[in-house]
Amino acid sequence: MKSILIIGMGRFGQHLCRNLAELGNQIMIVDEDENALDDMLPYVVSAKIGDCTKESILKTLGVSNFDIVFVCIGNNFQGSLEATSLVKELGAKYVVSKADRDIHAKFLLKNGADEVIYPDRDIAVKTAVRHSSKHIFDYIELTSDYSIYEISPPAKWIGKSLRQLDLRNNHNIHIIGYKSGEMTKLTPNAEYVINSNEHLLIVAEDEKIKDVLTEVDSW
Repeated sequence: MKSILIIGMGRFGQHLCRNLAELGNQIMIVDEDENALDDMLPYVVSAKIGDCTKESILKTLGVSNFDIVFVCIGNNFQGSLEATSLVKELGAKYVVSKADRDIHAKFLLKNGADEVIYPDRDIAVKTAVRHSSKHIFDYIELTSDYSIYEISPPAKWIGKSLRQLDLRNNHNIHIIGYKSGEMTKLTPNAEYVINSNEHLLIVAEDEKIKDVLTEVDSW
């Protein structure tokens, strides 16, 4: 459990707040608009009305006491930049700021953000990957080069064990688990035999997975 301050209660800020609360974190939220705070009150320990581009307001929040500060100010990049810079100057331990464009991210990172997130871009990328192949069921980006894919198994893998396939050496990919209906099994052993009714969870370099996805889509 962490103590978290979220600045900005737009759509992303509200979704973030709900999910963090469900994971057991203690949350304070801040927004200029009182109406934006009302729906979030059941999820937080404290809610404040105020303009977080003003240092006087931020000083009352005790930003240095939080494990993470999220700056989720929506369409006002200048306001996001000012809030990011101020919370860092006031001693915030770790600042995560929302960005819509790469140029915004560069300025945020230079002015106090420890991490920048791109909610719209990330959703667009995930949606594009999922719908580029009829056999991709989920996709999680781990780094700029590696991802987790949930896929149907290629036909030539079915009925063979992980030991027989030796996917690490032959394809430089790793099967970290499989899903069968509602059940998910992680870290299968080398004797696990791939079943046509299961989905595989694969960690791979994005360039390496393309050959596998081509095989899956071909059957």
